[in-house]
Amino acid sequence: MSDSPSSPLQDPHAAEHFARLEARLARLESHLGLTGEIVPLPSPTVPSAIESPAPVPAATSPGATASTPQQDADDLELEVGQNWFARVGILVFALGGGFMLTLPYASLPAAAPSLTGLAVATALFFIAHTWERSFALVASHLRGAGMALLYCATLRLFFFGARPALSIESPAAPALLALAVAINVVIALRRNSPWLTGLALITGCASALAIGSAWWVLASLTVMAALAAVTSVRRHWPAVALAGIVMVLGTYAVWAIGNPARGGAFHFVSEPIAVPAFLLLYALVFGTLPLFRPAEDSEDPATIAGGLVTCAMAYGLFLLHTAAAFPKIFVVAQVGAAAVFIGLAVIFWVRRHSHVSTFFYAMTGYTAFSMALIKLAPSPEVFVWLSVQSVVVVTTAIWFRSRAIVVANFLIYVAIVLGYVILKDRETGISVGFGIVALLSARILNWQKHRLELKTELMRNAYLLSAFIVFPYALYHLVPARVAGLAWIGMASVYYVLNFIVRNQKYRWMGHGTLLLTAVNLIVPGGRQLDPAWRVASFLLLGAALLVVSLTFTRLQRREREPRTN
Repeated sequence: MSDSPSSPLQDPHAAEHFARLEARLARLESHLGLTGEIVPLPSPTVPSAIESPAPVPAATSPGATASTPQQDADDLELEVGQNWFARVGILVFALGGGFMLTLPYASLPAAAPSLTGLAVATALFFIAHTWERSFALVASHLRGAGMALLYCATLRLFFFGARPALSIESPAAPALLALAVAINVVIALRRNSPWLTGLALITGCASALAIGSAWWVLASLTVMAALAAVTSVRRHWPAVALAGIVMVLGTYAVWAIGNPARGGAFHFVSEPIAVPAFLLLYALVFGTLPLFRPAEDSEDPATIAGGLVTCAMAYGLFLLHTAAAFPKIFVVAQVGAAAVFIGLAVIFWVRRHSHVSTFFYAMTGYTAFSMALIKLAPSPEVFVWLSVQSVVVVTTAIWFRSRAIVVANFLIYVAIVLGYVILKDRETGISVGFGIVALLSARILNWQKHRLELKTELMRNAYLLSAFIVFPYALYHLVPARVAGLAWIGMASVYYVLNFIVRNQKYRWMGHGTLLLTAVNLIVPGGRQLDPAWRVASFLLLGAALLVVSLTFTRLQRREREPRTN
């Protein structure tokens, strides 16, 4: 017998084993379409404790990185068979367990379905823990199914059975439901899973509707809002915050209309009186949330979507609820909402110089203040206050450096003017105020145009055009028809005076346009309606005004062309 050990490659059993292994590798390469060259293994007869064969880069083998149709088909099959089937299968299993818990089971003890559901949920948690490393995806979904069944089993104690094991009005109901929600929250946070956290938020909102009492609902939703906000910031889960906004405000909406989830009749909850204030609290919680994120995220899609949903849902619900159920405090409530949302706009501008969020919150605040004015002042006087508010909005827009607010405010101004024209019984002079507002807004924009960084004069021209249209309209309805042309000539004179005061050529053109408008009105329809004496006076005065303007500007042009002398 030889004392030296034989080489493994000299062993016939080992050689056969390596041959089978090489055949399997060849079939695998053929199946995957790998055509790279075979890299020889280092000789087993020359072992080295220091040197080892360097790995061959993937780029040296063209077939190793190329994607083939067969590979794409295999990847798709793997995605569908392993991932999607797991998700759908566990979802179907969870839904089946939930439906099972809703059956009456009149022949069983009242608590038996719930205890069975708790046992199944515990088994799912155990399986998920056991498969954590070997089947991570399946374990995650099993854990979610367990959380859902845990909550449904707890809820089954109070609902769905032929006779409930416990009354939902009993003190044990809030305690047990809160315990189930707390367990779900702990599981979700320990697993560091955003989708499990969302599931826990759903169970918390469902518990609020299940109990249904006002203070329990409001307190539960406040806790859920805080949980969504804190986890979103600390764990960088913006989707959780967005989902939290929708779930919290959606739950409030369902409860505020009578909680039809528990079979309540449709009606708006009208007590306690502090109910709508919680909507403003939720708006503050979710509104200030982006301020705790990095500054570079202040204009990201998640922040923009969160601000838009907060403004639309929180204020929309606030407006609807206060108008339907709290008419006596409507004005005070709207002023409070205006203070909250404009305050958020100020905070976003001061802290982040965020144009989009500032625009959302500022416009929502202005809308709330407009609602208060509409409720407080009768028509048509309310249009005066709304037009004055338009000047205030322009002023704050300049401070915010927001061209978007300027554009939106102009559109609202046009809507106010049109609303007045349509709704008024007779002209009372309010249209003159609209013209003054337009001139004043244009002057403010021109005065502070460097703050808005306007590249064009579109918005200033729009306000001046509004004044050019509104003033003749107002004078036509305010003064007798026989002197309307004379009033328009006087308005043109005012424009010329403004041109010399502020040195702005636009007012001169407004004067030109007003005179031409006067001429058209006198020649076509207006002159036929006048008495002969007023017709002659109007034509003579208009002709004189046109000649004076022509001579004045001719002289000014000649003076500018004269050579300057010392």
